[in-house]
Amino acid sequence: MKKSITRPLLLTAALAGSFSLYSLTSKPTVAPDADNAGLKLPAGFGALVVAETGGRARHLAVTPEGNIFVKLNRPKDGKGILELKPTATGKATVSGGFGSYGGTGIYAKDGYLYASSDEDVYRYKLDAKGEVTNPAQPEKIITGLLNRGEHESKSIVLDNAGNVYVNVGAYSNSCQVKDREKGSMGRPDCPILDSAGGIWQFRADKANQTYGSGTRYATGLRNVVGLDWNAQNNQLFVMQHGRDQLHDIFPAMYDTKESAEQPAECLYEITKGANAGWPFLYYNGLTHQKILAPEYGGDGKKLADPKYLEPAAAYPAHMAPDGLLFYTGTMFPAKYRNGAFIAFHGSWNRAPEPQKGYYVVFQPFKNGKPSGQWEVFADNFAGSDAKAAAGRADHKPCGLAQGPDGSLYVSDDKAGTIYRIVYNQK
Repeated sequence: MKKSITRPLLLTAALAGSFSLYSLTSKPTVAPDADNAGLKLPAGFGALVVAETGGRARHLAVTPEGNIFVKLNRPKDGKGILELKPTATGKATVSGGFGSYGGTGIYAKDGYLYASSDEDVYRYKLDAKGEVTNPAQPEKIITGLLNRGEHESKSIVLDNAGNVYVNVGAYSNSCQVKDREKGSMGRPDCPILDSAGGIWQFRADKANQTYGSGTRYATGLRNVVGLDWNAQNNQLFVMQHGRDQLHDIFPAMYDTKESAEQPAECLYEITKGANAGWPFLYYNGLTHQKILAPEYGGDGKKLADPKYLEPAAAYPAHMAPDGLLFYTGTMFPAKYRNGAFIAFHGSWNRAPEPQKGYYVVFQPFKNGKPSGQWEVFADNFAGSDAKAAAGRADHKPCGLAQGPDGSLYVSDDKAGTIYRIVYNQK
């Protein structure tokens, strides 16, 4: 790093977002691990293991100062949020933790760190060093969100107008009278949608908000774990987890292969009032059609009502998209700028077909819209093709975050590894 560049200048640049540390240096100073942390990456990229947390690492946030905060699904030693301090090598050390609750969501913006349990959302003040000032006394900004033990994670993201968006997943596979039971039909009008199966919008600075003080921003979304705000078109995008068990519930209509390959995991471009159609439809990624759900009179071929939202892009079935990030850095080549990275946690229900996922993919965008075919970007989290096919992955990618230098951070929900991917400019 050039010694003439002062810390105040770097910090101002990072906060402004106008350019990155890497635009001021000739090449990255972070060296990847000799084996690229076990990952398979495109030419020119490298990876390193930043830290081993030993917990189920869900989403993560990186401050402009390079501090890393990791949300654990379950508290470890009484701490649900781990704080990692960067070192000169590009790795990090676990320096402490706070928050006695488990959960998924964590997000840093405008001097605050936001984090969620499965029922509530909190915020913590960050100081000039990017450190939390009130670890024992956070503000509870949202309280009493529905948690019935299925699709319970409350992923969060903020826009640029002081709003926070929260996923409230549906506590059901397909809104049957008897959930996941063979032949059970759908509940009329699906009353679950009154309090779940959508995205709720709240103020980021108001204490103790409940359903009544929030806005049901979008509905018809079975479960969203990965979501992000697209700065190019100032709009929310979400990755839905598609429904399961078409063959198990309706074996006369679907064989096991069809059930393994349907429905697609869908990326949706969300505006206020959007309805993606769950549970009344699913999306066939092979024919690119919205299909009427069998629980609501479908036969595998009947089309759904066209009034429901069309996916912005679609991906193979049952791969569990748990992280979404729009890349705005300048470290990676220009093709990645403003495109989307998606972390696929991996499938469990494609048998007898091979399981799929356990990788991070890249979806190109142009002018704020998906443009072109998606591609696998970071692979081999599973450890081998055989482990992936059997669903016995060593690591399962979950959260994504962008560092102040443009590095891509990836969390692992299986072993708790935190990865950092860099581009080796020459």
